[in-house]
Amino acid sequence: MSTGNIKSRSLIGLLAIAVAGCSTHYYSDVPEPTPSKVTVVSKPPMVGAANYTVRPGDSLYKISFVTGQDWREIARLNNIKSPYVIHPGQVLTLKPSAQPAPKAKSNPSATASKPPTVKAPPKTTEPPPTPIKAGAWVWPSKGALISRFSAGSKPHKGIDLAGSAGDPVYAANSGTVVYAGNGVRGYGNLLIVKHNATYLSAYAHNSRLLVGEGQAVTAGQKIAEFGDSGTDRVKLHFEIRQNGNPVDPLRVLPRR
Repeated sequence: MSTGNIKSRSLIGLLAIAVAGCSTHYYSDVPEPTPSKVTVVSKPPMVGAANYTVRPGDSLYKISFVTGQDWREIARLNNIKSPYVIHPGQVLTLKPSAQPAPKAKSNPSATASKPPTVKAPPKTTEPPPTPIKAGAWVWPSKGALISRFSAGSKPHKGIDLAGSAGDPVYAANSGTVVYAGNGVRGYGNLLIVKHNATYLSAYAHNSRLLVGEGQAVTAGQKIAEFGDSGTDRVKLHFEIRQNGNPVDPLRVLPRR
């Protein structure tokens, strides 16, 4: 074998060893693309769920709006007293416990003529809700009605009103702002106003919120501006909730 062939085979062998040694660590002078970040969006709680875990920025009114539960019932089930403070990570019960009551232990000394007496728990009576006076409601916008309320198989929990970006959004009744933010999925920049213990109203997809949580507003006051946050077009989505349940705003608002 010639010296040239020996040198060639030696060089090939060395290259093979080098490639084998680097098979798990490939290096290139062309930079590899940076993997894109995956944003994990937490799923909203399902209506009818038994529990809800409190998130930063939550309030009883927001949780009531998201779950469709009356905020007073949530407070009662979880023994939350005024001023209704909740904390992130706290697990709230949304439904009464379905566990059967424990059976009473039998008393061998008791006879049929002497049955044990069980005292019924005292009934708690809640004052009737303060009704909102007829004519107190006003339309939240001068825009045309483009979508109606529906409680069918494809529910639409409120009405949609047309408008242009920046058009005024008005408080539909006097009350207190209990939520102002964009933490409710599908609603964009959202305002929720509490009118009394029974009624809330909600204003979604705003471009700007002009009032904050805890602020008192009056019927007809400008509280936000039209936008397309959380949706595909500029519009106002408006809801009225009675004891946590959506009701048709057209049955409450005055006729146009």
